Amino acid sequence: MNQLLSSSRSVATAAVTLISSLTFQSLKQFSTTTTKPTKWNSPTNTIITHPILLAMESCTSMLQLKQIQAHMTKTALITHTFPVSRVLAFCALSDSGDINHAHLLFSQLQNPNTYIWNTMIRGYSKAKMGQTGFLFFCQMVQKGVEMDCRSFVFALKACEQSLGVLEGKSVHCVVWKMGFVYTLLVQNGLVHFYGLRGCLGLARLVFDEISERDVVSWTSMIDGYSKHKWCEEALKLFDSMLMYGGVEPNEVTMIAVLSSCSQKGDFILGKTFHEYVKTRNVTRSLNLMNAILDMYVKCGCLDSAREIFDSMGVRDVFSWTSMVNGYAKNGELEMARTLFNEMPERNVVSWNAMIAGYSQNNQPKEALELFHNMLEAAFAPMENTLACVLPVCGQLGCLDVGQWIHRNYVRMRYNEISVILANALIDMYAKCGVIHEAAKVFNDMPERNLVSWNSMITAYASHGHAKQALSVFERMINGGFKPDDITLVGVLSACSHGGLVAEGREYFQNMKRKYGIEPKNEHYACMINLLGRVGLLEDAYELITKMPMEPSAAAWGALVHACRMHGNVEVAKIAAPRLLELDPEDSGIYVLLANICASGRRWGDVKMARRMMRERRVKKIPGRSIVEVEGKFHEFLAGDESHPQSEGIYNALDQLFAMSKLEDCFVK
Repeated sequence: MNQLLSSSRSVATAAVTLISSLTFQSLKQFSTTTTKPTKWNSPTNTIITHPILLAMESCTSMLQLKQIQAHMTKTALITHTFPVSRVLAFCALSDSGDINHAHLLFSQLQNPNTYIWNTMIRGYSKAKMGQTGFLFFCQMVQKGVEMDCRSFVFALKACEQSLGVLEGKSVHCVVWKMGFVYTLLVQNGLVHFYGLRGCLGLARLVFDEISERDVVSWTSMIDGYSKHKWCEEALKLFDSMLMYGGVEPNEVTMIAVLSSCSQKGDFILGKTFHEYVKTRNVTRSLNLMNAILDMYVKCGCLDSAREIFDSMGVRDVFSWTSMVNGYAKNGELEMARTLFNEMPERNVVSWNAMIAGYSQNNQPKEALELFHNMLEAAFAPMENTLACVLPVCGQLGCLDVGQWIHRNYVRMRYNEISVILANALIDMYAKCGVIHEAAKVFNDMPERNLVSWNSMITAYASHGHAKQALSVFERMINGGFKPDDITLVGVLSACSHGGLVAEGREYFQNMKRKYGIEPKNEHYACMINLLGRVGLLEDAYELITKMPMEPSAAAWGALVHACRMHGNVEVAKIAAPRLLELDPEDSGIYVLLANICASGRRWGDVKMARRMMRERRVKKIPGRSIVEVEGKFHEFLAGDESHPQSEGIYNALDQLFAMSKLEDCFVK
């Protein structure tokens, strides 16, 4: 303790002028400045009467703490265990504290007691430095320091941060050795730790050994199941809790149960639990109301969700975001955007919900514009945001934006790209035509899932690199991955683009026998396209007539396009009407049929196709394009003059056209 006195002398000297002016009355006044107990100030059975200690109990900043510590040093009060423990507790546990100052104090104590050791472990956990907190626990074990049940609970809390399950198991071993294995507080801590880390079997073993369970025991186990999507087990355990009797669920229990209903999408069960909350004495906190709101949203009951939302006296950013997300996923983008614009505050999840809504509902232009707005508002995009925006860049062909995101966000912020983000990059580069960059991302992936393989196969197939697509497929099979129906669509599409008839037939015939995949409409359409491209129109027509299901528009469309390619009017006249039955509003089919008939000089049939189009009042959809300039998108239709700069745009186009003609003359 003499070391503590000497090291604190400099602090005392610096503050001596201020401390000398402190009187008993000023300390008493200081002690009453904060009437509400601070978070660090845990209840104690000790009756405090000393004015300095009373001031300590109401401390709210490190400046005040150092003033009090200096006075304690001057009066030698700091040499006593209880006063120094209160100083250390403030530094370690208060929101205004300083864990480094706590460590400095701790390092100068000769015989810190159990409470002080526990405070240090707890303080490092609070500071998100769980590994250091766990090392303090290890020192307690090595030095044979007496432990209490809180020592183990705080050590397990430290293990929850960035440490593996092994460290938690080592704490469990010490629990056995020290004889705390049947202490309820420790058992609850073990159930919570194992549940959080996904070791649900171990969590259940500890749970089953608890003789007298309280609400924390039940809730920890139910929450563990719910967090890892073991919804059925969570709900069964909740039923057991109600049947067990004597323990009433609290708001945390109900949040976990409602989360399980959300994951299952079980509206009826979720509504039942909502009624339970209404009729029982469960605290309807903001978190619980948000859980109910989220349950209705995820079960697709937006009217019920909106009713809850409108009735909430207090809402936070989660409440607003949940409703925005619900409307966006349901395709009600105008309502989602209205709520988004009305939000009193937003976080990155709010932006992500709205961007994802536009992306998933085929409004890429709006998604990318909102992403630019998000960056302007100084919000850093999260991984999910990037995973939504990159495919949008692919849809719009905005390679420069996609590359900018890859360069400035993916490479700069992530040492190792996640599978989801890598898949999004592959999709973006492939759709923008930069197949070598897609391949580079794919080849650099430390691990891949089925989506990764499918994306690369499809990318090669769509760019006509049939052999590379089939090579990736063989690597996938050799790597132990089982293909799905999407994989085979990519493979058959590759064969189609490469004119590989024999290979395509073999893959198609092996789908069921070798891979256990029943051919679907998409696979038949690929085969019809393959046969049609190489001129085997009779084989293609025979295949479409023998399909076990009604041919889709894609199948008939592939046959009609093959007829156009090879000038087969007779088959086209059979296939086109079937295609028109499925999609009578598509102007392109009428135009295609007319062109096929014209190429065969069947002018009567050409007139018939055009007459059908007029009678059905089908109008040809004009061609359109989108141009991005400085983050803003400009859409143009054929012959459109609605753009405010249309006159200048057409003048520039005329000049480009004239220059191209002039260049042709010089070449000739």
